[in-house]
Amino acid sequence: MRRKFSLSTRTLLSAASVAALLSGCTVGPDFERPAAPADQAYDSAATPGNTDHADMHGGETQNFTAGADIPGEWWSLFRSPALDSLVRQALAANPDLKAADATLRQAQELAAAQGGALFPSVDAGLNQQREKIAASQTGIPGYAPIYNLTTGQVTVSYTVDVFGGVRRGIEASEAAAEYQRWQREAQVLTLTSNIVATAIQEASLRAQIAATRQIIDAEQHQLDVTNRQFDLGGASKNDVLSQQALLAQSRATLPGLERQVQAQRHLLATLAGNTPAQGVSAEFTLDGLTLPADLPLSLPAKLVEQRPDIQAATATLHQASANVGVAIANQWPKLTLSADIGSAAIDGAKFFTAGSEFWSIGAGVTQPIFHGGTLEHQTNAAKAALDAAAAQYQSTVLNALRNVADTLRALQSDAETLARQLDAENAAAGSLTLAQERYKLGAISYITLLDAERTEAQTHISLIQAQAARFADTAALLQALGGGWWNRPDMTPKGA
Repeated sequence: MRRKFSLSTRTLLSAASVAALLSGCTVGPDFERPAAPADQAYDSAATPGNTDHADMHGGETQNFTAGADIPGEWWSLFRSPALDSLVRQALAANPDLKAADATLRQAQELAAAQGGALFPSVDAGLNQQREKIAASQTGIPGYAPIYNLTTGQVTVSYTVDVFGGVRRGIEASEAAAEYQRWQREAQVLTLTSNIVATAIQEASLRAQIAATRQIIDAEQHQLDVTNRQFDLGGASKNDVLSQQALLAQSRATLPGLERQVQAQRHLLATLAGNTPAQGVSAEFTLDGLTLPADLPLSLPAKLVEQRPDIQAATATLHQASANVGVAIANQWPKLTLSADIGSAAIDGAKFFTAGSEFWSIGAGVTQPIFHGGTLEHQTNAAKAALDAAAAQYQSTVLNALRNVADTLRALQSDAETLARQLDAENAAAGSLTLAQERYKLGAISYITLLDAERTEAQTHISLIQAQAARFADTAALLQALGGGWWNRPDMTPKGA
């Protein structure tokens, strides 16, 4: 038995050596990462150097620094401990992120399983049978023996990857796992961006509520003054009713703003992995956020390495390229090597004795001859999928460049808008003060005073919205540039 096993081992090693020599060819295209954009800017205008300035919180000048890096925890640039804490909670408990983690592990395991095709498959079997032979088969009248048959064997089979179809399949599986890796990273970026954007929106709404309440207090005071003037004959009933209507309109805006705040709170709780009833402890205000003064600005060539969506599109393109090789290899011959070694005995005690052993070794070649055009059409379909993946990659890159360009323009526009809105607010507040004084002296009509009140209220709310827009678009730029995932401690960059 030992002698036979040694012979079989040498034979298999020889076959493996032949297989290795035959496995040098890999059909199909070798994947090459598309060239990065050669542009040095994101639009036809010059790269912005800094933004406008407004003399208020959130109105600071922002400087764009070309080539500067983004911190892995980019949200920390807003210097809000409450925001940092909430993001950490969400990264640990968000169910969508947990699902992305599980999907990534699944893809990685499937890729590892596909890699097993490069090795021989070895299976062991043991069969125990009890049989009775008919007397007519023995040729001896009345003799029908009953016996036990024990058979044990090891089977080895190996498909030689002559044309690289197996290797291309592994390549495709690894690219699929890489795609899921970047999908997971995109999920992290989306999650953190949504938390920051929602926190800013909550802060904006709280500021608008506070401003609205101030407006209501001022309008209530004005109504009291108008009522006293009416009692003294200095104002008409229409003046009183007009002020009451203005006050009622301002009060009517409060429930909607408060509802929106609660909706943002519910969203934050959900993103953090809590139920709306559990909520979150942190409350956000614009005064609790710091506008980052220095903003990084990656070059377009660097952006394609930083954006998770572009990296995912690259992985899809890689997978499609490998699938072309798989389809082409399926049209070529397949070489399979196989071997069996084992022992069979009627008496179990003689299972390992001389004469009970058996072995076999063989090779087979299968060449597709006619499949009704199936293999050719599958190859054409794989090539079409590669063309589609290439076009989708190009679209993803173009949209990423547009995303950054739009955000840069938005930040410049936000700063200009805030500066002009602050001028409008100061002018409206001064106009209202003057109108109130002149109305007390009887120099203007009550309608003129109402117009001044409405203008001041509208400009104040608009100022808050412009202030929040600068925070929101700052977060949008950091997201558009990729979010700094490569600087996070838990990331080991691959291919980037």
